[in-house]
Amino acid sequence: MGFFIKDYTSLYGAPMFRKIIEITTQREGEIIDITPEIKKAVHDSKVHDGLVHLFVQHSTAALTTIEFEPGVLLDLKRSLSVLAPDNAEYAHNARWGDGNGRSHVKAALVGPSLTIPVDRGTLMCGTWQQIVLIELDVNAGRKREVVCTILGN
Repeated sequence: MGFFIKDYTSLYGAPMFRKIIEITTQREGEIIDITPEIKKAVHDSKVHDGLVHLFVQHSTAALTTIEFEPGVLLDLKRSLSVLAPDNAEYAHNARWGDGNGRSHVKAALVGPSLTIPVDRGTLMCGTWQQIVLIELDVNAGRKREVVCTILGN
């Protein structure tokens, strides 16, 4: 797993800061804590009060918050498998033949984006709340991009 960050600044001095966080995943079901990278982006943005918006640019990956603890991570994986089982028939697979119909369904259920408030330069996540990227594609070894946009003053 590796991270690569591309920096962007806003045009015309608008109060916006953007980073693209690149994450290389290894396997389906991998859950990666990206909280440290988001905290660094907030620090680099110098935003004191505002919002962080995160968006993963892929239809077989998702973002959420969760307690990054092995038991609850297993519970999340199991729950997603119940909602979109491996052995179900997916119309997407029949049309495209790539076998990742369940990946698309799981990603749609969790969602591609998050918005987190920033107060005094700090993410307003709860004590046990980490920001995670979930790799849901059956095809291993993907490069994922999370757009991190920070607005505020």
